[in-house]
Parts: sequence; structure tokens; C-alpha cells
Amino acid sequence: MERTLLQHDFFERRTLTVARELLGKHLVGTLGPVEVALPVTDVEAYDGPKDKACHAHRGKTPRNAVMFGPPGYWYVYLCYGVHWLLNVVTGPEDFPAAVLIRGAGEISGPGRLTRHYGITRAQNRRPSAPATGLWIEDRGLRVRPRQVQRTPRIGIDSAGPVWSAKHYRFVWAPAKK
Repeated sequence: MERTLLQHDFFERRTLTVARELLGKHLVGTLGPVEVALPVTDVEAYDGPKDKACHAHRGKTPRNAVMFGPPGYWYVYLCYGVHWLLNVVTGPEDFPAAVLIRGAGEISGPGRLTRHYGITRAQNRRPSAPATGLWIEDRGLRVRPRQVQRTPRIGIDSAGPVWSAKHYRFVWAPAKK
């Protein structure tokens, strides 16, 4: 099986493009001596300062500063004081955008995903790379357009009707064998 690490240039593109193309790529993490790799099945794009659902729409803060940095870095934050959520920074530097990874393999839900991988604030601001213990790679899975659903993002009603209705969520439903 061919394994290709997704590099800086993969993430340094339009956020919606990266989000769609993350489907079928593998989220890989090391849990002690064990490597866990699952194909990404569910993502949401947060596309810059005009996107009222994006954490950076009101400007740079200590919490979201990583979103303004180089692409391919992890943005991990605590949601509702309960769940760590995993995002990967996208687009050019100084354009705050990221993709939330909501599901991989049979794991559905961003909080369940981070618990499965043991993801915490420790991964925040670190690059997606084997040296950090958490990365994304291409293992050759091909996602057909008809297998992808675009839907509104989940749980962002506070962003207002325009931004909460945007179809910035991408869900891959692979064909069952």
C-alpha cells in the first residue's frame, strides 16, 4: 500500500477544495506503540474572516492565532468545556481558515474522534507530521463525486441564517462491499 504524507502545498489551497479532498485521506495518529489510521469521512470548512461561523471572523485572538499561521497545522480547541475538536489550518498564511474533522472510519462526531485518537490541547499549533504523532496521508482511496453529500454545517445557528445555511460540510458515504 502506498502512503503519501500530505504536505504544506495540499493545505495551502482554497478551504472548500481542501475540505472536499480530505475525504478518503487517512487521519493517522500514534497511541503509544500503536498506529491508528482511519479514512476521513466527515469534514466542515470554516473559510476566513467573512465566514461568521469561523472562530476568526472577529479577528485574531490567542485562541485562534494558529488559524492565521501556516497551513497544515492543527487547531485544537475545547468545545462546551467538554470535547476537544480537531481542525487543520488551510489556505495562505494570514487568511484564517481551517477544516474541522468530524468523522473518520466508523467514528462519527468530532468529540468521539478526538477521544479515540487521544487528541488534546497538546496537539494545538503543531504541524500535521509523523514527528508530532498526528498527521494525514493519502493511501490511494478514491472518493467518487456521487458518494459525497454537501450539507449545512452542524451547530452554528449563532452565525446567522446566511452562514449557517452554507453547504460547507462534506460527508463521504463509501459504498458497502
